[in-house]
Amino acid sequence: MRDTYKNLRYRLMETEEWPLEYMFKFITPNNGGKVEQIKAILPDHGKISFKHTSNLKHVAITCVAVMEDADQIIEVTEKVGRIEEVIIL
Repeated sequence: MRDTYKNLRYRLMETEEWPLEYMFKFITPNNGGKVEQIKAILPDHGKISFKHTSNLKHVAITCVAVMEDADQIIEVTEKVGRIEEVIIL
Protein backbone atom coordinates (compact mmCIF):
# COMPACT_ATOMS: atom_id res chain seq x y z
CA MET A 1 0.00 0.00 0.00
CA ARG A 2 1.30 3.42 -0.91
CA ASP A 3 1.80 6.07 1.77
CA THR A 4 -0.78 8.19 -0.04
CA TYR A 5 -3.59 6.08 1.39
CA LYS A 6 -2.30 5.67 4.97
CA ASN A 7 -4.60 8.39 6.31
CA LEU A 8 -7.62 6.95 4.51
CA ARG A 9 -6.83 3.47 5.84
CA TYR A 10 -6.45 4.85 9.37
CA ARG A 11 -9.83 6.61 9.21
CA LEU A 12 -11.50 3.52 7.79
CA MET A 13 -10.00 1.26 10.45
CA GLU A 14 -11.61 3.45 13.12
CA THR A 15 -14.99 2.34 11.76
CA GLU A 16 -16.41 -0.39 13.91
CA GLU A 17 -19.34 -1.46 11.76
CA TRP A 18 -18.60 -3.42 8.61
CA PRO A 19 -19.91 -3.74 6.00
CA LEU A 20 -20.62 -0.05 5.48
CA GLU A 21 -21.98 2.19 2.78
CA TYR A 22 -19.08 4.16 1.30
CA MET A 23 -19.11 7.07 -1.15
CA PHE A 24 -16.34 7.22 -3.75
CA LYS A 25 -15.90 10.60 -5.45
CA PHE A 26 -13.65 11.40 -8.39
CA ILE A 27 -13.23 14.20 -10.93
CA THR A 28 -11.83 13.37 -14.33
CA PRO A 29 -11.39 15.01 -17.73
CA ASN A 30 -14.22 13.99 -20.05
CA ASN A 31 -11.90 12.49 -22.67
CA GLY A 32 -9.64 9.57 -23.43
CA GLY A 33 -12.14 7.02 -22.11
CA LYS A 34 -11.32 7.96 -18.51
CA VAL A 35 -14.97 7.83 -17.40
CA GLU A 36 -15.29 4.29 -18.77
CA GLN A 37 -12.01 3.26 -17.10
CA ILE A 38 -13.28 4.49 -13.74
CA LYS A 39 -16.68 2.83 -14.20
CA ALA A 40 -14.92 -0.48 -14.88
CA ILE A 41 -13.08 -0.25 -11.54
CA LEU A 42 -16.03 0.77 -9.38
CA PRO A 43 -18.06 -1.93 -7.60
CA ASP A 44 -20.72 -3.49 -9.85
CA HIS A 45 -23.31 -3.21 -7.09
CA GLY A 46 -22.71 0.52 -6.53
CA LYS A 47 -25.05 3.34 -7.49
CA ILE A 48 -23.11 5.61 -9.85
CA SER A 49 -23.99 9.20 -10.73
CA PHE A 50 -22.30 11.74 -12.98
CA LYS A 51 -22.22 15.52 -13.00
CA HIS A 52 -20.62 17.35 -15.91
CA THR A 53 -19.13 20.82 -15.78
CA SER A 54 -20.97 23.43 -17.81
CA ASN A 55 -18.40 23.23 -20.61
CA LEU A 56 -18.43 19.38 -20.47
CA LYS A 57 -14.63 19.27 -20.03
CA HIS A 58 -14.76 17.40 -16.70
CA VAL A 59 -17.02 14.90 -15.02
CA ALA A 60 -17.59 14.35 -11.31
CA ILE A 61 -18.26 10.68 -10.64
CA THR A 62 -19.89 9.51 -7.42
CA CYS A 63 -20.42 5.88 -6.50
CA VAL A 64 -22.17 4.72 -3.34
CA ALA A 65 -21.64 1.06 -2.54
CA VAL A 66 -21.69 -1.27 0.43
CA MET A 67 -18.10 -2.32 1.07
CA GLU A 68 -17.02 -5.28 3.21
CA ASP A 69 -13.80 -3.84 4.62
CA ALA A 70 -11.16 -1.11 4.38
CA ASP A 71 -9.03 -3.16 1.99
CA GLN A 72 -11.78 -3.15 -0.65
CA ILE A 73 -12.07 0.64 -0.45
CA ILE A 74 -8.30 1.16 -0.64
CA GLU A 75 -8.06 -1.22 -3.61
CA VAL A 76 -10.65 0.68 -5.64
CA THR A 77 -9.17 4.06 -4.70
CA GLU A 78 -5.61 2.97 -5.63
CA LYS A 79 -6.71 1.60 -9.01
CA VAL A 80 -8.59 4.77 -9.91
CA GLY A 81 -5.65 6.83 -8.64
CA ARG A 82 -3.41 5.24 -11.29
CA ILE A 83 -5.46 6.85 -14.08
CA GLU A 84 -3.79 10.08 -15.19
CA GLU A 85 -5.46 13.41 -14.40
CA VAL A 86 -8.05 11.90 -12.03
CA ILE A 87 -8.68 13.78 -8.79
CA ILE A 88 -9.73 11.71 -5.79
CA LEU A 89 -12.00 13.52 -3.36
